[in-house]
Amino acid sequence: MTGYTAVITGASKGIGADLAQRLLERGYRVISIARHDPEFTHDNLASVRCDLLDAKAVAQAAAGIAAEHEVTHLIHNAGLIWPNLLEETRPEDLLGLTQIHLGSALTLLQAFLPAMKAAGFGRVVFNGSRAALGVPTRTAYSATKAGMIGMARTWALELAPHGITVNVVAPGPVRTDNFWGIIEKDSEQEAALAARIPVGRLGEVRDISNAFLFFCDPENGFATGQTLYVCGGASIGTLQL
Repeated sequence: MTGYTAVITGASKGIGADLAQRLLERGYRVISIARHDPEFTHDNLASVRCDLLDAKAVAQAAAGIAAEHEVTHLIHNAGLIWPNLLEETRPEDLLGLTQIHLGSALTLLQAFLPAMKAAGFGRVVFNGSRAALGVPTRTAYSATKAGMIGMARTWALELAPHGITVNVVAPGPVRTDNFWGIIEKDSEQEAALAARIPVGRLGEVRDISNAFLFFCDPENGFATGQTLYVCGGASIGTLQL
């Protein structure tokens, strides 16, 4: 194989945008699936506008991409938090985050899987979260991010004979718009959280895309079904975020 085509959900900004640009630099064709187009352009970059909360829209996008491209990499990076205390969490929160974190990944991979199996090669990587281990106000978020780990392990077992690996990158607190939607940028709360992390700082986008690049690499075919916490040590022990 001489060419790779990576579909990245949520590639319009943050971690997804950084990963997209780094894969483009490596000669990949990249297809962004997001509600908005990326703010950067490239000859090998295509954009599909889609709300991943809309199951029908995801199915249409998946079918359209599969009809035109032989996808080799699926990086499911997009996500939402929707924080609420237990008393305020609704079943609808679970349903919505299940769709974006799990259902959309299932629909996309089912569309791309025939080409991956035919090629005898594929890379599937989820953007999970340290919150899978538990964080206050994250009932729906933690549940669905933990679900990613179980789903990835199952897919890894099913797809290993076809040369397709499935892994999870689980970030800790990272300085992105999602993070600042919960904690005010450059606030005392942000500084206090950074001080509680063992390495003494919050994560940066590049920290996370580094891990994605490892799992995306065609040469790394012996690591599958794994969850890599990139969290500055926040997944060790009982650190309270």
